[in-house]
Amino acid sequence: MNVTEFQQWVKDYYKMRDWSDLDIFIRIGFLAEETGEIIGFLIGFLSQSRMNKAYIHFVGVHPEYRGKKIGKQLYSLFFDVTKQNGRNTIRCVTSPVNKTSIAYHTNMGFKIEQGDKELNNISVHTNYDGVNQDCVLFVKHLV
Repeated sequence: MNVTEFQQWVKDYYKMRDWSDLDIFIRIGFLAEETGEIIGFLIGFLSQSRMNKAYIHFVGVHPEYRGKKIGKQLYSLFFDVTKQNGRNTIRCVTSPVNKTSIAYHTNMGFKIEQGDKELNNISVHTNYDGVNQDCVLFVKHLV
């Protein structure tokens, strides 16, 4: 996928979820490319109501490029921009079945926030993303 295709994918993704009006947020995005093809991305935003918080909305690294610290570089860039904008708390969510994401975030220093039930020894927030859409919530405090 090239940059133009990625931009269209993001636009369609937001439109399909009726999130097109989320421009109230200051969106921050980073791409990792190799020979014109996107191999990783991170999209986050700075909260407009909680001036110390930022959120990672979604992130991905092409499977062939995992384990090469691309995700770590994307997160580091986001952390830097977050700190430059006076934010010290980063939040993100994932599905309780996404064991790879849970392991990755905890290895990056994110803490799992206490939810209202446990699933496979992981604290989960029930119906967080809609009915039967449980999520694991993470928080990381930057120093």
